[in-house]
Amino acid sequence: MKEVPPSIKREFWDIRRWLMVNDRGWRLLVGVICVFCLALFLHFREVRLDVLELNSSADRYTVAQTDFEFSDYESTIFLKQQAMQNVGTIFQLNSQQILHERFELENTLIHTREWRSAAPASTFEEMYKVIDALGSILLDVRFTDARTIQVAKECSLPHDFFYEFIPAASASDHFLPDDFWERASDQIAQKDHFHPEVISYVFNFFRLQAWELKKDSIEERLIRNAVSKMVPEKFTYVQAGARIVEPGEKITSRHLTMMQAMKEAISDSRKVWEPLPIISSLLLSFIFIAITSQFFKVSKQSFLRSLQQLSLLVCIVLLTLLFAKLTEFALVKSTSLFFERIRFPILVPFAAALICILLTPNIALFASAFLSIILSISLAVDHNQFLILNVITSIVVIICTRNIRKRTDVFTIFLKTWLGSIPILYAFTLGESHYWSFSLLNDIGASFSFLMLSAVLVVGLLPILETLFHVLTDMTLMEYMDSNNFLLQKMAVEVPGTYQHCLVLANLAESCATAVGANGLFCRVATLYHDIGKIANPQFYTENQQASVNIHQLLTPYESAQVIISHVTDGEQLARKNRLPQPFIDIIRQHHGTTLAYYFYCKQLELKGGHKEEVDESQFRYPGPKPQTKEAAIIMICDCIEAASRSWVDVSEQTLNDLVDRLIAAKAEDGQFDECNLTFEELSRLKCKLVKSLLLTHHIRVKYPQKEKLPTLPQ
Repeated sequence: MKEVPPSIKREFWDIRRWLMVNDRGWRLLVGVICVFCLALFLHFREVRLDVLELNSSADRYTVAQTDFEFSDYESTIFLKQQAMQNVGTIFQLNSQQILHERFELENTLIHTREWRSAAPASTFEEMYKVIDALGSILLDVRFTDARTIQVAKECSLPHDFFYEFIPAASASDHFLPDDFWERASDQIAQKDHFHPEVISYVFNFFRLQAWELKKDSIEERLIRNAVSKMVPEKFTYVQAGARIVEPGEKITSRHLTMMQAMKEAISDSRKVWEPLPIISSLLLSFIFIAITSQFFKVSKQSFLRSLQQLSLLVCIVLLTLLFAKLTEFALVKSTSLFFERIRFPILVPFAAALICILLTPNIALFASAFLSIILSISLAVDHNQFLILNVITSIVVIICTRNIRKRTDVFTIFLKTWLGSIPILYAFTLGESHYWSFSLLNDIGASFSFLMLSAVLVVGLLPILETLFHVLTDMTLMEYMDSNNFLLQKMAVEVPGTYQHCLVLANLAESCATAVGANGLFCRVATLYHDIGKIANPQFYTENQQASVNIHQLLTPYESAQVIISHVTDGEQLARKNRLPQPFIDIIRQHHGTTLAYYFYCKQLELKGGHKEEVDESQFRYPGPKPQTKEAAIIMICDCIEAASRSWVDVSEQTLNDLVDRLIAAKAEDGQFDECNLTFEELSRLKCKLVKSLLLTHHIRVKYPQKEKLPTLPQ
């Protein structure tokens, strides 16, 4: 496996150290970020209207929600058709006939001399130039009515080659009007200095011909297209409250255009870039966050003081808002029929599961209600039904997520939630006066898709959030309880006595923690690692010593105490080296608190003749700190009592009661429980559970009689 670069490791640990600093300024910064992101979510909202399917029949009427104008395609097409009717038929001369007549004239010029008498001052070359010029005019000229010529002018199209002339429909060949020939003659005369006799001779030859006129469809289409483009787009005004679609009416493209225009009008009416709407969104966001902080200040002050937990909650909320916004974008912008039929997206259970697993069910319940309200008023969904569905499914997730031990259980939880959503969806169908509908099947399928997607996201994000925010979940604890863990295997091989002690103590601590409402699984797993420091010097601890060899006989009481006490600091170093979670490290440091290594302290006192002033008691105390949590206090109590009970031969309920009372009283008198929130009532339940568990551990077995040696049969 490729090793992570040291720079990335340092950055990651810097983030974790930052999260452990509960500075008020940093907590305020997290709050400001949450306010800003929530304001963005509230401000930029999409509009989702009824989905109309082209060529289908509307099952209910649709009303305009605001005044709007829409591009009336049908009216625009009608106006364009009216404008194109102003374009008449356009004719052109038959190009083959033009070439034929030109060929005839050229032959006449070559084979006869008449043209020399008609135009004595001309030359053959000049005759050809005039013929070329006239041929070009005849090929380019178009004949149509005056209205079409005017339309061409208005469209800024070339119109110099148009000539007003409408041929009779009854004739196949037509003589062109004299004014056309005169205009063409003037055009050639202005173009070049030809002799008038030459122009007159050439034109008289072509003028006497009857011409075939053909329709010029290309030029006609060109003008019609230009006219069509000049017609402005027709907009139709619709007032708010007007019915857009009637029940039973067939949905046309005009209806779809009206719905899209109404959606854009609603979006434009919000004026998202103006100052007042922006201030409004910021103010609403601030109010939501302020109310939330007041709620936690009253109900759970410790949560507000923890930058780690606060940042984790804000991170999950922002991820949920992002998930919701992406879902909304897909529903609103997508043209897929699958997305169009989704009516009630289920989004909040995603956050409910993460918060319940990583924080507490109470915070998850509040956050689910908060997010359901925010999303229902902000997303383009049916507000009432969305709110009901998401709140109920979130509660189901919270109920099912308690005490989850395996990551695969997440899919089971969301599957149960999906089953719980089906009656809700059916209730919505009944509310629409239907016993059954195709929409119900769509809703059930959509809810399954959303919940399974949420399950995948939860399973994928859990390890990231656990690592980033330094959170221990029950699933992670179960992974650390695996006997194949490197440290547990190392203990089993190198300090087997300590390992057996940890196994027994783990069961005892879990049962006691469960009895007082603490985290039993955490106590069980943390206890497995609480003595890993003994790996450094296994032979100094009684449970690991072989036969009657006691190495402490070779040491002074002070040296022995220092070696015994060092297993706490050694354990802390080993835990950090192997990247054990911080709560495990806390248990390693706190499971002895600042108690006195009493046995070696008494030995040292004997050496000094009982003079206490000659013995520094602090040299025989563990470095601590004292237990800071119920779990640490429970492990401390179970550890000392389990170790003490091993030296007893005559174990009874009375002796165990006396032992437990005496040891707990000694710890309390030494002030070891001063910094944890363990109550007297919980201590009482803890004592009862300890005695019961120890009696079961030290139960008396029936003594089996020895087997007699059977006589040997004679051979």
